Amino acid sequence: MARVKRGVTSHAKHKKVLKQAKGFYGRRKNTIRTAKAAVDRSKQWAYKDRKINKRNFRALWIQRINAAVREQGLTYGRFMDGLHKAGIEVDRKVLSDMAIHEPEAFAALVAASKKALEYLKTAGTTGEFEGAVR
Repeated sequence: MARVKRGVTSHAKHKKVLKQAKGFYGRRKNTIRTAKAAVDRSKQWAYKDRKINKRNFRALWIQRINAAVREQGLTYGRFMDGLHKAGIEVDRKVLSDMAIHEPEAFAALVAASKKALEYLKTAGTTGEFEGAVR
């Protein structure tokens, strides 16, 4: 059987790693050993930061919704509770977008939420509805 020389495959693997390390600083971009370690680490960060990015956007949407809802006389928590009680299922990304670009439609959702919260008038202590809805 003929002897197999592995230079071609090794070179291809090295080229692939060095291409991924393009833009790194110092030896990390052109020495295969350090480049491989740096690329592996960068992939770990990329994986983790994709999750963190989703978390950050959700927090941003909640802040925007809260700011828009407070102008209407509700808090974020009461607004979401009212939406769930009214049976309206709209995700936070869409709610945030509506609050910015379509304030009339968002005001209609706030009104529906307030209407669904009217059960607080009869249940619980006096003034609970007024405390929830200004």
